[in-house]
Amino acid sequence: MAQLRILISAGGTGGHIIPGLAVARELVSRHHAEILFVGTPRGLESRLVPAAGFALKLIEIGPLNNVPLSTKIKTVLKLPTSFFAARRLIREFRPDAVLSVGGYSSGPVMAAALQLKIPAMVVEPNAMPGLANRLVGKRVQAAAINFVAAEKWFRNAEVTGIPVRPEFFKLQPPASSAPHLLIFGGSQGARIFNIHMPQIIRPLLEAVPELTVLHQSGAKNFDATQAAYEASGADPARWQVRPFLDDMPAYFAQAHLVMARSGASSVAELAAAGKPALLVPFAAAADEHQRRNAEVMANAGAAAMLLETDLDIPGKLLDTLANLLNAPERLRSMAEAARAQSHPGAAERIADRLAALAKEEQ
Repeated sequence: MAQLRILISAGGTGGHIIPGLAVARELVSRHHAEILFVGTPRGLESRLVPAAGFALKLIEIGPLNNVPLSTKIKTVLKLPTSFFAARRLIREFRPDAVLSVGGYSSGPVMAAALQLKIPAMVVEPNAMPGLANRLVGKRVQAAAINFVAAEKWFRNAEVTGIPVRPEFFKLQPPASSAPHLLIFGGSQGARIFNIHMPQIIRPLLEAVPELTVLHQSGAKNFDATQAAYEASGADPARWQVRPFLDDMPAYFAQAHLVMARSGASSVAELAAAGKPALLVPFAAAADEHQRRNAEVMANAGAAAMLLETDLDIPGKLLDTLANLLNAPERLRSMAEAARAQSHPGAAERIADRLAALAKEEQ
């Protein structure tokens, strides 16, 4: 049998690229596949994919969803060129199957794959699929989803979860009983966390005995956030602001509660780690996908949820955090519920499903 050739469309943010790389590694190690990534010049793929040792081709395409009309017009005008560029790449590489993990390149790549009748599979990490996946969901041969709520958008959908670093699954409960809050707004930080947490840090420390707080602010806003904490008058021995946290499993391990956004990768890591969370969805996320993710976790008992507008209500954030941190039994229950939402072995399951799909056509 000839060597499997798999084309993977993944780009934009680490939330698309890192799971794509995890699946690619499994395809190579388990199925000896040859991999080609497709992305755009605007995303992190130009750095992350070659660094991981995989070939990468770029096509020009922009956003369509949740952008100004002028940007939509530019993207629509480029669609034919993007589609033909994707079709040319597919013809040259001759993949046995195509996998979409998300990013701007996914639309033209999947459209070209479907037109050329190449077996196609999508990975959908969110409870509400993105625009490209909603458009192709009923036409692809298979889908790997992270939430049952997304199943209705696809044919042959399987709840595989999305790839998460194995270290998250190995974490034990915190060794210390003294409560510790981790505030994490993604690699760039969350501006709304940087604004609101310094305003309540002093009364929060007063309301929760022995509480310590680690706040990841993002490099851009570190100085302003640090200054705001200092100006609060809160005991500096009990809080710390860091621009970036480079070993998230280690920091998750120490936390009794995590305050975070609800992007798919963050939610998957919280579930794998069995960490209770206060989730604050990013209000501008396309199709409200972060809100849908947070609602799934909240309905499962794994998280509490506040909207960005709730943070403007005096006392709302303070009371929510204090009530959670002062309720260790509730946190333990939330931790168990979070772990129940996790999906070990996602990368292996996705790779095996895709390889089986590809081999059917050989």
